[in-house]
Amino acid sequence: MHLKKIIKMSDTIKKWHEMQEEKQKIITDELIEAKMISKGFGEVDSHDEEHIKKVVFKHYDLEITDDWSSDCDHYIYEETTADGYSVWISTYMHDKVCVSENVFYYDNDLAEEFKQAVVDNDHSDVKIYVDDIHDDNHWLQDAIRDLYIELVDLYTDMCKEQLVDEGYELIEK
Repeated sequence: MHLKKIIKMSDTIKKWHEMQEEKQKIITDELIEAKMISKGFGEVDSHDEEHIKKVVFKHYDLEITDDWSSDCDHYIYEETTADGYSVWISTYMHDKVCVSENVFYYDNDLAEEFKQAVVDNDHSDVKIYVDDIHDDNHWLQDAIRDLYIELVDLYTDMCKEQLVDEGYELIEK
């Protein structure tokens, strides 16, 4: 009789420990990183400009071209004023430019214009004309990196939600 009580206590203790282990499924940075890597957003890859560009282009179904055509969703290019100054144009309609809305005196405003054109597009296959798509185009690189950072935030939240759905507990720090 005494042995049955011990066995029953042992089973109860075992169940209690199993319940404690289940409660200890806590979301860690390592778990999030593993999920992020599976989605193409690992920490190591975040330092590779080509990888960043590839991920952003894939997510937004984005194409950048320097071949002028009327089928682009947005146009960003440099023009020269009558007195020889450079200005930059950012417009959705290549044949209608509004000076107060589409003409920029400095090219550092173009990164925000580019990001807005990508994010606001209401269909897939986003095609943007940029007259200078070279690797030394800093505003374009900045815009792509900013879009990547926004995607990292989005996918981090998604990964946390997936882990919670898998039974892990999110503990805010």
